[in-house]
Amino acid sequence: MIRVYPFIFILLWSSAFITTKPIVDNSDPFSALAFRFFFVALGFYLFSIYSKQSVYISKRNLIESLLSGVLFHGLYLGGVFYSISIGMPTGIAALIVTLQPILTNALSGPILNEKVTTKQWIGVLLGFLGAALVLGLDIGTDIPLLGLIATIVALISITTSTIWQKKLSNNLPLAVSNFYQAIGGCLFHILIIIFFIEPYIDFTKTFIIAMGHQIFLVSFGAFTILMFLIKKNSASKTVSIFFLIPATSAVMAWLFLNEGLTNLDLVGFLITTIGVYIATRD
Repeated sequence: MIRVYPFIFILLWSSAFITTKPIVDNSDPFSALAFRFFFVALGFYLFSIYSKQSVYISKRNLIESLLSGVLFHGLYLGGVFYSISIGMPTGIAALIVTLQPILTNALSGPILNEKVTTKQWIGVLLGFLGAALVLGLDIGTDIPLLGLIATIVALISITTSTIWQKKLSNNLPLAVSNFYQAIGGCLFHILIIIFFIEPYIDFTKTFIIAMGHQIFLVSFGAFTILMFLIKKNSASKTVSIFFLIPATSAVMAWLFLNEGLTNLDLVGFLITTIGVYIATRD
């Protein structure tokens, strides 16, 4: 069953890119994320109580979990949502974030003492090449500078969060750890709202459906699987599967949003798949 988890994760995580645009079209990104993680925290809290897992943890574990939530749910998702809300093309944002495995591979050696083999590096480079082919870089696209900066911040944050989460290994139950991480993300976005923006959410049917998808399938489903995979595998191998996400998102956009899918995209998907296989196989 564990071998199926990466494939489930890829499908759920990729689908988040499809529903991000309708969310930011009906709200500011930070109010949407504060709303999302309030209910995510509530859900994990109720599940922890139901499964009789104590939510009382040490001060050290509390700080570590909150910080992880700020990095992942706050800076990473906040950067992605904000960049898309001000006009950054979703594909280019996804491609920049897809650099994460390269940074993780470069840092997991000196920080986590993980051995990153030549084979893994070859797989990672193939994965990046395939992702670039799938997403493309439309030279004529007007990329907002703030959007580019926000996406780079998101890239650094998700890389740091992945290594941080692996380094902690605090053995907290996943539901409890996710509860405090969701609180960290929610508090981060509330502070952004208080000090920097005028919050608004238009509770249209589209917004509710897209938000429901991101709460239940992405935050409860995909994120829990990701934390499980990080705990069970090396950080460098775990994040290599992220290279499949841009290609999978492109296929989903073709199926559900009638966006184009070219022969070059299909070639890129194949190269990415080969790269991920090389980087993750034993």
